[in-house]
Amino acid sequence: MKKLVKIYARPKLNSPVMLAAWPGIGNVATIVATYLAKKLPFKRLGEIESSYFFDPIGIMVRDHVVEAPQFPQNRFYYWKNKEGMSDLILFIGEDQPASKGYELANCVLDVGIRFLAQRVYTLAAALTRIHHTEQPKVWGVGTNQKLTEDLRKYDLVQKGNLQIAGLNGLMLGVAKERGIDGICLLGEVPMYATRIQNPMAALVILKVLIRILNIEIDLTELTQLAIETREGMKQAAAEAMGEYIDHFTEPIWESGEEEEEEE
Repeated sequence: MKKLVKIYARPKLNSPVMLAAWPGIGNVATIVATYLAKKLPFKRLGEIESSYFFDPIGIMVRDHVVEAPQFPQNRFYYWKNKEGMSDLILFIGEDQPASKGYELANCVLDVGIRFLAQRVYTLAAALTRIHHTEQPKVWGVGTNQKLTEDLRKYDLVQKGNLQIAGLNGLMLGVAKERGIDGICLLGEVPMYATRIQNPMAALVILKVLIRILNIEIDLTELTQLAIETREGMKQAAAEAMGEYIDHFTEPIWESGEEEEEEE
């Protein structure tokens, strides 16, 4: 895997932990990861050669000229915590491969191990019957019983059995195989809103994550985005209900007129 990874810096990190994120339901993981990257002074660490993991399915044409095939970016960043706590390695993948996901997860973890990361975090959506107007909760799972018990202090929902799809879940399985502690935080997302970006779930996850990592960041922008998205979903739901009523019902006075005509 060494040939697949380009390392641009060799920082000396203090008890680092890794956060790995890929797009998924509600884009929850990517929203959290990119917000962290925006609010903390991360530096470039390296990247993965994406052409090994992804097959191009088309090309772009600009001004009548064909461009070379483009591949999703898979990049590593690092942040040194000046407060003396654990430093952070951040991995953000722009897409999940159709195959070779297991190899990609191992490749990402190789970099974490190379810099002596002691734990890996992933993020995901938990599909529930929650309504979009309700405050979502955060679920927590760990790769061993001790981690699960440690999560209880953060008042996380703990489900006995569940499946975490995609690389945000598979990454934890790979970590367990290789003896690295792993935690996944899942934000509740309505089952009917899987194709909508969900900053509400991302916000509650991030609030828990920064408590666990003992770091401070300004959450104002993400909070505002969550409020705007929730209001937008309310408006869309109201409009959809109005269309439904208009389509499947008719005013009483119109119904009365038809009856009179029939008489």
